Amino acid sequence: MDLRVFEVAALDPISQFNIKTWLPMSLFGMDISITNSVGFMALGCALVVLFFSVASSRGDLVPSRLQSIGELGYGFIADMIRSIAGEEGLKFFPFVFTLFFFILAANLVGMSPYAFTTTSQLAVTATLSVLVIAIVIIYGLWKNGFGFFGLFAPPLGDMPAAGKAVLYTILIPIEIISFVSRPLTLALRLFANMLAGHIALKLFAGFAVMLASAGGVWAVGSILPFTMGVALNALEFLVAGLQAFVFSILTCVYLNDALHPGHH
Repeated sequence: MDLRVFEVAALDPISQFNIKTWLPMSLFGMDISITNSVGFMALGCALVVLFFSVASSRGDLVPSRLQSIGELGYGFIADMIRSIAGEEGLKFFPFVFTLFFFILAANLVGMSPYAFTTTSQLAVTATLSVLVIAIVIIYGLWKNGFGFFGLFAPPLGDMPAAGKAVLYTILIPIEIISFVSRPLTLALRLFANMLAGHIALKLFAGFAVMLASAGGVWAVGSILPFTMGVALNALEFLVAGLQAFVFSILTCVYLNDALHPGHH
């Protein structure tokens, strides 16, 4: 058997992230083609909508298992927002709820064979992070006016004025840099975790297939990469949920800054 096909699969793990056009389309000269990224993103959204539509369709006094899972998800997001941003933060519940389950569905769909992981694309994660920061800035300015800029000058208590002046010259630039870096870190954290995990999975799976196909002693050696691949696959499912949680909880932290800019 020609092993070159398997060698390519093992040594070219980046090919799984290639954007492929499914349906070429254009609008006023602008490319709006349906790609594999768009298609699997739409699939993730459809699965979330379908799940909660079915889970909430009956509304029995004694909830079914599906309804219980839906209620747990609803309560989980509500408790997370309430614990970080307070009752006032619940006005952002639809946004955080949608964000969490969109990322979770995209991550889980990407774990299926031959599927495409949309959150492994920096353009997707960057769009989500910029959306979060834009909401923080716009709402923060709308609610607090210039008081929103108190976010960059945390209260220093009863410290003498001279000491405050010195500390503020140090703290304010640090706070500004920290705030500006938020969309970057939000986007890169999700993107890098999904990218690295899927590359590692592809490498272990590719090597396992390549060694098994070689036969003989090499086939015995395939047990190790196969075992590592199974273990890594389980870890990736955990990471899929964890990254959705981390992105959402950081969103709540940033929204709390918009709600209470002087109390961080």
